[in-house]
Amino acid sequence: MAAAEPARPRRASSHAAGDGEGQDRERPRRTAPRRRSAKAGAAVAMRAAAQQLAELLGRLPDSVSSLKPTEDGWEAQVEVVELERIPDTTSVMASYRVALDEDGELISYERTRRYTRGMIDRPT
Repeated sequence: MAAAEPARPRRASSHAAGDGEGQDRERPRRTAPRRRSAKAGAAVAMRAAAQQLAELLGRLPDSVSSLKPTEDGWEAQVEVVELERIPDTTSVMASYRVALDEDGELISYERTRRYTRGMIDRPT
């Protein structure tokens, strides 16, 4: 790391006339302006719902089973393994309704049901 430090001034002074060495270090880095869209895209919202719910619950989501836009942002259904069992078809799952604002920030969540992984939906 110490060898890289002297190389910077030599390179800058060979390309710039006068005191280019000091200018190079003081010049702010140019980065593309980061613009937030009014509404996060579906893929971004899906990842945000799963990641933020995982932080709150301390469990990794298994899947996002639905995602729909709302007037205020997004609503997602996230499936989480609450209790792992062997065989895994008997693991206890939970479905959470997650509400996100327009920027993809979690504003609320609620567990809507619990079921075993092997349970199939029945027509109503």
